[in-house]
Amino acid sequence: MPSHLSADRPAAQPPARGSVEALISQARRLMGDVDAVRRDAQHDGSDPRERWQRALCDLALHQLNDLDEHLAQLRDGPPPVPAAVEEAPAPTAVREAPRQDPLLTRVGSAEWNLLTDEASWSGELYQILGRDPAAPPLTLDELPSLVFDEDRPGLTAMVTDCLIDAKPIDGEFRVVLPDGDVRTVHMMGEPVLDADGGTASMWAVLRDVSELRRSQRTVSETRDSLQLHRHHAQAERRLAVELQEAVLPPWRGSLRLPHQGPETLDLAARYLPSSTSALIGGDWYDALQLADGATLLSVGDLTGHGVAVTSGMAMLLGALRGMAMAGTEPGQLMSWLNQLLDATVQPALGSAVCCRYRPETRTLVWAQAGHPAPLLFRGGTGRVLGAPDGVLLGATSGAAYGQAEETLEAGDVLLLHTDGLVPGHSGPEAVDRLLDLAPRFGEARTAQDCVRMVVEEFGDTERADDACVLVARTTT
Repeated sequence: MPSHLSADRPAAQPPARGSVEALISQARRLMGDVDAVRRDAQHDGSDPRERWQRALCDLALHQLNDLDEHLAQLRDGPPPVPAAVEEAPAPTAVREAPRQDPLLTRVGSAEWNLLTDEASWSGELYQILGRDPAAPPLTLDELPSLVFDEDRPGLTAMVTDCLIDAKPIDGEFRVVLPDGDVRTVHMMGEPVLDADGGTASMWAVLRDVSELRRSQRTVSETRDSLQLHRHHAQAERRLAVELQEAVLPPWRGSLRLPHQGPETLDLAARYLPSSTSALIGGDWYDALQLADGATLLSVGDLTGHGVAVTSGMAMLLGALRGMAMAGTEPGQLMSWLNQLLDATVQPALGSAVCCRYRPETRTLVWAQAGHPAPLLFRGGTGRVLGAPDGVLLGATSGAAYGQAEETLEAGDVLLLHTDGLVPGHSGPEAVDRLLDLAPRFGEARTAQDCVRMVVEEFGDTERADDACVLVARTTT
C-alpha cells in the first residue's frame, strides 16, 4: 500500500502505445464476436436456457466494455479535474492530464484531507454521482447524504476502518441521482499516511458498476429460473415415472394367461424410453385375464409427453380394462374410448390396438384406432394382419370401429408394438425390419426370447420417442 499520494511523486512510465492499441483491437474484436452470439440467442424469451445465454452474453459485453475503457484510459492518461475543483486548496490532490477519450465516464477519483477537511474530486466522479461540477465536492461527513439509507452503515464502517485502522476500502453502495436514477458505485480506497504514520487523508477510486450489477442480477435471476425449470422438469419426470409404473402391468419376464387351462398364451413385454427426451410419453402395453377366461392384449400411445399425458394414458388404460372386464368387444371398446377422449377437457389424440383371445378356440378378435396392426409370425415367416377400419382416438366424434378375426396355431408368435420401436424408420419400413426377425422368432422357445431379440436389434439405438413391444406366443 503506498504511503502517500502527492504531486511531486515521480511519474510512472506509460506502457508502449502500440501494445495497448493492439490489446484494444483484440478486446473490440472479441466484443463483436460476443455480440454476434448474443444476437443469435435473441428469440421469444420463453425458454430459460435462451434467457440464460443472453444474460451471460450481456455480462461478458459489459466486462469487455470495461476492459476497453480501461485500456483507453491507460493509453490516453487520467481525466482532468474541473476548474472549480482545481482552484480549491488540496495539497495532496492529483493533478490529472487532459483526457482524450470521450467514452470514459464511469471511473472517478477523490481525496479527502483530514487535516484541512477539504476534498478534491475528479470530473468523472461528479458525473457518476450526478453532482454539478461547479459545486464543491462533498466531505466525508456529507457523502452519506447521497447514499441509500440501508447502505449508509456499510459506507460509514468502511470509511471508519480506513481512517482509524488503516484498512483498505473495497465495497459498494447505491446513490440516488437528482433525476431519480439509482446507481451502484464500487469504491476502492486507502489511507494516505503522514511522516509520523498517522492518517492525513483518504484517497479512493469510485466506479459506476450499475450496468454490471444489473447484468449480474439478470444472470442470477435467469440461473435461478433455469434451476427452477430443471427442478420442475425433474419433479414432473419423477411423478410421470411413478404414475407409469403404477399403471403398467407389474409383471416382469414371462407371464402365462389364463392362469389355468391347457391352452395359454406365453407373454412378455418391454417399455423402451426415449434417449433424447427427459419426459415420459404416453405409451402403454397391457395383458389381462378377463372374467370369461379370455385374455385381453393391448398397446397404445397418447400423443405428447409429461405428467398430463401419462395421466391421460392411465385414464384410457383404466377405462379399457374396466370395459373389457365387463365383456365389451374390441370394436365397441374402441368407440367408447374415442368418446371418452373426445369428452376430456384437454384435447388429445391417441392410437391403440386391442385384442381379445379365446384360448379354447385360439380365436383372436381385434380392433385398432390409427395404430400399427399386429404382426403374426408362423413357421419362420411373418405377415401383417389385415387391419379393420379405425381412426385415431379423439380425432372425430362418433367414429365407428371395425373388428377382425384371426385363428392362431400352436407356436404362433403375435407381436404388438407402438410407433418408434424401430428408430429411424416408420410405417412399412419399420414393419419390414420387424418381419426380418421371423427366422429368429421361429427358433425362439419363449415370448421372452422374442422380446430380447427385438431389444438386441433395436433397443440400444438412440430413439427419439418412447416405444412398447408386447409378444404373445401360443403354447404347443
